[in-house]
Amino acid sequence: MSKTSSAGVRRSWLQRFLGAVERIGNALPHPASLFALLAVGVVLASAVCHALGVSVTNPANGQTVAVVNLLNGAGIRKMVTESVRNFLAYPPLGISLACLLGLGVAEYSGLMGAGVRCMVLGAPRRWITPIVVFAGVISNAGSEVGYVLLTPLAAALYHALGRHPLLGLAAAFAGVSGGYSANLLVGSIDVLLAGLSEAAATIVDPGYRVAATANWYFMCVSTVLVTVLGTWVTERIAAPRLGDYVGDAVREKLDPLSPRERRGLWAAVGATIVLTAVVVWGVLPEDGFLRDPARPKFADSAFMVGLATFIFLYGLLPGLAYGIAAGTIRNDHDAVRGMDGTMKSMASFIVLAFFAAQFIAYFNWTNLGVVTAVSGAEAIQRLGLQDMPIPLMIAVVLFAGAVNILVSSASAKWALLAPVFVPMFMLLGYSPELVQAAFRVGDSVTNIVTPLMSYFPLILTFIQKYDPRAGIGTLVATMLPYSVAFMVGWTLLLIVWITLGLPMGPDAPLLLSERP
Repeated sequence: MSKTSSAGVRRSWLQRFLGAVERIGNALPHPASLFALLAVGVVLASAVCHALGVSVTNPANGQTVAVVNLLNGAGIRKMVTESVRNFLAYPPLGISLACLLGLGVAEYSGLMGAGVRCMVLGAPRRWITPIVVFAGVISNAGSEVGYVLLTPLAAALYHALGRHPLLGLAAAFAGVSGGYSANLLVGSIDVLLAGLSEAAATIVDPGYRVAATANWYFMCVSTVLVTVLGTWVTERIAAPRLGDYVGDAVREKLDPLSPRERRGLWAAVGATIVLTAVVVWGVLPEDGFLRDPARPKFADSAFMVGLATFIFLYGLLPGLAYGIAAGTIRNDHDAVRGMDGTMKSMASFIVLAFFAAQFIAYFNWTNLGVVTAVSGAEAIQRLGLQDMPIPLMIAVVLFAGAVNILVSSASAKWALLAPVFVPMFMLLGYSPELVQAAFRVGDSVTNIVTPLMSYFPLILTFIQKYDPRAGIGTLVATMLPYSVAFMVGWTLLLIVWITLGLPMGPDAPLLLSERP
């Protein structure tokens, strides 16, 4: 059999497997119903585990953590009285709706469509996919901006190019979420994880310090890796599987921009520059009005903490400027009409978010996630691989990836696992920076296939704009090749990194004996 035909067979088997994953996933109940059933399952599991006396010792404080039973009077009262609070506290809900209010004005005015056409007409098409994946990775420095802004924009971009819109959405989602721990920039998550690693390291060495740049070298190289792998999966696996788009969504025509549209774009650029100047004025000086004197770091500034508000403004103000200059927005009624249209499209997400919020809250209340994480960490300790750094780090990667299916928050997982892994590996001579990097690899690669990831319902809502019949199976089957490719490629990079003995970041060697 020739190489060509052999590759064709492999692709055929892969496509059939992914098709089966999609059919099975879509045969499940509606995502909202599924989250409701999962919530019921958690309640039942809490009762069983509580009756069996399931518990672990929290390594962070030495206290016993037992499974909490929700199937009793106290649990039922808590579920009844906290349901609205759970819904309103669901992280993606307020952030997504606030951001999309502003972006709705930008879309209604025509700014989004004109901007997409401008990008498509001005960029070589062969570079679109790597640019989208790379932009997704870099967007992580801006927290939720990639999920809310880049994924729908990438779908519209590919649709305008005559390609399947879900292909663009998948490429962006792979970069934003699958490449969560790869970046050229140091973001708030780096500061948070480094703080947790440092707290755990002081158990062994009270004077140990872990910088926010602890994994920066590794992250920079990982950015290139994720971009290359994401591009390859998009073009070689996702594109052939999705094929041509035959849905009803209106495609943006790639006509040259009219003088009125160009005038609108220049007005939008001007509004963006003015808003950016105000932001820089507020955050650049140490005493800037967007800096908190009690917490003067940029990561703690009002700009970073309130980023959703600025995403709203970056949609609203340029959208208004474009609409007024292009004549598509004549009064405030038009602007509000744009917001109304966006909110109508988010109705299914709001319904889904209610049930997802209950499930996540119940899971946290029962301590099932804590018990799972700590039990798995103890199992790794018993593997007996003390003098084998590569198998040990692979075990950390696989375990973090598996736990990520159940507990999606990186900081919540690392708060539990760092007090176990960091001191244990320090006693074996390995640096906290190395252990943190291995954890981050595993934590990133399964983000895109777990329905428990906070923004999974939002991404599913964006998909249903182009394919109303799409379900969880569609999203999982589309993203599974990215997850596997990232897991294999990123783990191999970690193995090579350890083999070469390269530092993870500035003053962050692999071994404690090499620390200056």
